[in-house]
Amino acid sequence: MKTILIIEDEIAYVKLLNDQLSSKGYTVIEAHDGQTGLQMALREQPNLILLDIRLPKMDGLTVLHEIRKDPWGRDANVIILTNLDDSKTISTAMHEIISKYVVKNEASLESVIDDIKIILKE
Repeated sequence: MKTILIIEDEIAYVKLLNDQLSSKGYTVIEAHDGQTGLQMALREQPNLILLDIRLPKMDGLTVLHEIRKDPWGRDANVIILTNLDDSKTISTAMHEIISKYVVKNEASLESVIDDIKIILKE
């Protein structure tokens, strides 16, 4: 069973994602701020991380940068899942090598699930 870590502070969105992913057989773990998310990512080493950019305690781009410093984290699958669609933020995220950049209000939940299946090769 594949594990997905959701690092997101919008609780309703986390619940929606968790419900959908759990029903598809994934093990889902959650963090609601960047600092906790980073700790959980390094400890749990999930198969995929869904990462928001605007987070309390530590922003998502810093979390991503710190994950990439870890030997496990260099190749970790990360989908940026955010409302930010400015080119500077996208460029910074792409520089850290991410699996996908998804703007939440432009993507359906079904398309996010499809992206997850492709990245996890399912």
